[in-house]
Amino acid sequence: MDLKERIIKLVHNNFDQIVEIRRHLHENPELSFQEYETSKYIISLLNKWNIKYHSGIANTGIECIVEGKNPEKKVIALRADMDALPIEEQNNFIYKSKNKGVMHACGHDVHTASLLGTLQILNQLKDSFEGTVKFIFQPAEEKLPGGAKQMIEEGILENPKPDFILGQHVYPELTVGKVGFRKGIYMASTDEIYITVKGKGGHAAMPEKITNTVLIASQIIVALQQIPKELAPKDIPTVLSIGKVTANGATNVIPNEVYLEGTFRTFNEEWRKVAHDHIKEIGETIAKRQKATVDVNIKNGYPVLHNNENETEKTIQFAKEFLGDDQVAELDIRMTAEDFAYFSQKVPACFYRLGTSSNEETKFPLHSPKFNVDENALKTGMGTMVYVTIKHLNT
Repeated sequence: MDLKERIIKLVHNNFDQIVEIRRHLHENPELSFQEYETSKYIISLLNKWNIKYHSGIANTGIECIVEGKNPEKKVIALRADMDALPIEEQNNFIYKSKNKGVMHACGHDVHTASLLGTLQILNQLKDSFEGTVKFIFQPAEEKLPGGAKQMIEEGILENPKPDFILGQHVYPELTVGKVGFRKGIYMASTDEIYITVKGKGGHAAMPEKITNTVLIASQIIVALQQIPKELAPKDIPTVLSIGKVTANGATNVIPNEVYLEGTFRTFNEEWRKVAHDHIKEIGETIAKRQKATVDVNIKNGYPVLHNNENETEKTIQFAKEFLGDDQVAELDIRMTAEDFAYFSQKVPACFYRLGTSSNEETKFPLHSPKFNVDENALKTGMGTMVYVTIKHLNT
């Protein structure tokens, strides 16, 4: 029996158990930096399977090691995130979330279950590969500063240091059985913008006696669009959006302060820094011109996610060997962000997509209260990750 056949057989044998694990995780979601019961559950499985692990990384994160032949030859890391979102689930299946207002609406339950299945299979195939596989169960992908950053700071990429890291993410735009890749720049950086316009509020009918903070805030919002539309380099996609405006006045009251919140996203780290200066300059210039003051706070979020071109090309070819050419798609860049990007800045990385849809009930977008997956995607997720990992280690 060749490697592909062995993997397919092991995926089939483990599938029901991994579905059960996924449903338990889906039923018991926990928010970012609060994944205590999730971590305990994963540890209980590792103990049951006699897998050595190191827990408590970034509080709830877990690291496991599986060694093949010649463990020091090469190290590949596999990562899954395990936090959920503050969303009230609207599905009606028996394993819907039991935690009110919390839901695995981004598929991290699938990521974690798939990685656990991958771990089981690779542990059963230790005679088939050389090197070492490091498994990373990561907290808090959904909330700044992100669990990846904290795990890196606590040494997750050391002892042993990976030569390459893989991550996968559910993708309802692809049907079950397919995976998707993009070489090079794939996902945007993401920063949070917080602006406070301050002035002398008062009666709206007496504009000569007040500072119209609402008008100034609106002018700042419009002026900020110069950045993506005029100031950004033509070859660097850029988005700046203000999504929240708070002006606690009334029909005839201009408030002393107006608060703005938004997001800035792009694909180039140097331009990102320049754009931050533009944001501050625009806010300060408009406020000063109208005798107001402004506080501009930009919270740096996740960096640009870069898929190593050479290693990703190899991964694409391995995925085609396992799934077939027609089951491997080429993806476009995405303005969404991922804290896997921190890993991609430290070691060669490949972050790819796992198709999860098969009917109308599984086509709801990520972060939807009705998001769900066809659980057959777990077969593709486990099988593909096992196969490409072994091929990378043995090549």
